[in-house]
Amino acid sequence: MPTRRPALVAATAALLLAACGAPAPTHRGEVQGEGASVQEWGQSDMNRVATVAMRENLLALHRLADKLYRRNPAEWRRGGAASREQAVAQLRAATLQRSGWPALGPRRDIDALALALSPGYEGDRVAGFLYAVADMLITAHGGKTEFYLLDGQDAQHLYNAARNLEAAVWMLAQRRGAGGTPLLLADEINGAERNLSYEREFGKIIARVDLLAQVTTEKYRRAVIGYAQGLAGGTFLQFLPVR
Repeated sequence: MPTRRPALVAATAALLLAACGAPAPTHRGEVQGEGASVQEWGQSDMNRVATVAMRENLLALHRLADKLYRRNPAEWRRGGAASREQAVAQLRAATLQRSGWPALGPRRDIDALALALSPGYEGDRVAGFLYAVADMLITAHGGKTEFYLLDGQDAQHLYNAARNLEAAVWMLAQRRGAGGTPLLLADEINGAERNLSYEREFGKIIARVDLLAQVTTEKYRRAVIGYAQGLAGGTFLQFLPVR
């Protein structure tokens, strides 16, 4: 037994040194939720899921606006903004108010999206494209960004919106303007760089809309099942008196 002690001490020391040399875990933030509000009393679980998903999708579009303006600074200048930050703020306000976008004229929804992705579009293409995407998504959600007990979504409309966005992202990557240049510089893969952050952000939006469409198709079936479960629980899952 004594002959094993040096080996055991050496092994323990090696493990301690390895643990000390291991890199510390990287902190990548924490999930953030909103505080309770009076409005939530008028929302079902489904309403709340739809509201949070819409909020996250609009925030994602605003992040994409900032990223696209960084790679395409001529666009915010073409729109008349004094800075990239001002251009993003103007787009955010117009999106939330659904006040329209001047360069798109009266077009809304998929008509606006088709114009913003046409090679001949002469306005700020970043703003036109993302405003049209936001308008299309809000239209698919019944024209609302917050949802309460009397509100509901059409699963097929949500599904169609997700497919529209897939098509729009593909068109953005494939279509060319004058001189064969891309409509907007976005994702890039070359020998020195691999940047797919735009595609990932769009992919998150599509995934959220698709999930909401799937859950919406189950809403009424789950309501019936929940009601039946409540009846069963009330009848069979009660404690019985023992005295």
